[in-house]
Amino acid sequence: MAKVIIETSARHVHLTQEALEVLFGAGATLTEKKRLSQPTEFSTEERVKVVGPKREIPNVMILGPNRSAVQVEVSATDARSLGITPVVRESGDVAGTPGCKLVGPAGELDIAEGVIVAKRHVHMTPAFADEHGFTNGEIINVKVEGTGRSALLGDVVCRVRDTFAEAIHIDTDEANTVSSAPGMMCELIKN
Repeated sequence: MAKVIIETSARHVHLTQEALEVLFGAGATLTEKKRLSQPTEFSTEERVKVVGPKREIPNVMILGPNRSAVQVEVSATDARSLGITPVVRESGDVAGTPGCKLVGPAGELDIAEGVIVAKRHVHMTPAFADEHGFTNGEIINVKVEGTGRSALLGDVVCRVRDTFAEAIHIDTDEANTVSSAPGMMCELIKN
């Protein structure tokens, strides 16, 4: 039986170096605040305001390191609140998604695309994937029990890379659905 920890991926933004400098000034760099469970990622001291057609969300965290494209990850509830039609996508797949405005202390940036509701996914190392028979890109189910709100989450994509640590990432809407708590585990089930 393959089990991994459940982690809630709260709303956040990924920036390019160019976008970072527009929002925080020429030569700006990200200031690491806390390492995340995925070994190469960290939360930062820097925050931005995300502005949609209906509403804005202040103080949204930025995750580092910088990426090759700007991406805003929100829950479906956040998207609707902002006035944006939610689009579920894998991280990095932003073509044709809605845009928004980002506001930082040094400037504003209108992005034409990049707002997504992240598709639920499970990070795993190649060794873990091999041991349990999973492959990169495979779609599986995840069974959550013992919370008083047991659930079977389908359409979970396996992401296999040697720089990953085993964990499933779900957004705040999904975490609330299963009453997720720190340290909670779930079972991975092949389709």
